[in-house]
Amino acid sequence: MTKTAFIAIVGRPNVGKSTLLNSILGEKVAIVSKKPQTTRNRIVGIYTEGEEQIVFFDTPGIHKPRTRLGDFMVKATSDALGGVEAAILVVEAKEEVGDIEAKVIERLKADKLPAILVINKIDTVQPQNIAKTIVAYSNAFDFDAVVPVCAKNAKGVDTVIEECRKFLYESVWMFPDDIVTDQPERQMAAEIIREKLLRTLDEEIPHGTAVSIEEWKEKKDLVSVRAEIYCEKASHKGIIIGKNGATIKKIGTYAREDIEKLLGTRVFLDLYVRVKENWRDSDFNISNLGYKKEEL
Repeated sequence: MTKTAFIAIVGRPNVGKSTLLNSILGEKVAIVSKKPQTTRNRIVGIYTEGEEQIVFFDTPGIHKPRTRLGDFMVKATSDALGGVEAAILVVEAKEEVGDIEAKVIERLKADKLPAILVINKIDTVQPQNIAKTIVAYSNAFDFDAVVPVCAKNAKGVDTVIEECRKFLYESVWMFPDDIVTDQPERQMAAEIIREKLLRTLDEEIPHGTAVSIEEWKEKKDLVSVRAEIYCEKASHKGIIIGKNGATIKKIGTYAREDIEKLLGTRVFLDLYVRVKENWRDSDFNISNLGYKKEEL
């Protein structure tokens, strides 16, 4: 008999939720960067082994929204906690429970939802700090398990998977056993381009960008992709393009390499930069750029 479980991965921005998901799956399905609020949509990751299938929801970091896009991201996280068997709360080692984490715990209590506490980035802190974190969170909530990990190096990730198995129940699978995400290739390609924007650009500019795949042509041994990068200000467009096109060329080179790995074929990538002022505060633009509520 096959078994399944749905588990939401939640926490504040930049604690390593996407890195944890990628480590669990052994493949990159969610983009990562050092900048907060990298994940915007709920990302589905599918872990299948033997007769067991665990479906993970990687969610945007919980934060105080300042734009309509921020509202969308917070709602995506809230919605992901509905209808799952359990949650994974990802935190960093701190002596006290943060305000954001306290709100998550309130939701867990209200929904009577079991949860695993994952303390990430243990390679950057002293063991005594980890112990203090365990005490603080154990006093706040009765977690089913507490697992210190270094998601970047996959240390402790096997233990997280083992703890997740406790929530499996007999059921038919929702997904085939040969896929690790339900994201279309076009969406993953757009996210790869956005990841390179986040990694190449500084400060606030990357958070005001979005990527739309406008053309996708497949031939025998080549995929031609035309993508448009949207930013909020004309001055940002110049920065994204760079002097003599140097920055956009670098972004395109990095993105093309990863898209070729994703598709397993040669890729011709053509990037354009457009200005859509204040698009993050427009429900119409947010929807047109791929952030659709009905997909949550």
